[in-house]
Amino acid sequence: MATFIGEYTVKIDDKGRLLFPSALKKQFPEGGANVFVIKRDIYEKCLVLFTMDEWNKQIELIRNNVNPYKKEHNAFLRNFYKGAAELELDNTGRLLIPKRLLIEVEIDKEAILAGQDNKIELWAKNIYDKSSDTYDFSELAERIMGGNINKA
Repeated sequence: MATFIGEYTVKIDDKGRLLFPSALKKQFPEGGANVFVIKRDIYEKCLVLFTMDEWNKQIELIRNNVNPYKKEHNAFLRNFYKGAAELELDNTGRLLIPKRLLIEVEIDKEAILAGQDNKIELWAKNIYDKSSDTYDFSELAERIMGGNINKA
């Protein structure tokens, strides 16, 4: 299982390619991973990169919780998979991001790759810089984690 950390500013060329930071490559699980699935985030205006192993875990979680014969579940599935694409690092370490996804999240020339545990988020730099203003982090940390610390 991969754990990704760090924030990396990357340039997007006219074709939608970015040079994948070597510091993130070093965080790949043993045996490495050159293939990702990218999709729009459910909550934020960013894209999310999953290694294939993590993507398969996400799919298993969905399969265990969704019944495609329920209309609401079917709508969830359609929206979850909408725009998802498989990407592979080329031999120069670049990822080609589909233009339609870059347009949806307003990424133009400069972006941020942000490790977030089992996934990597791809943000327009200007939107990422403002994203921390959405919540008071100390209040959020207390509300979410305040009563959940496991006393070992």
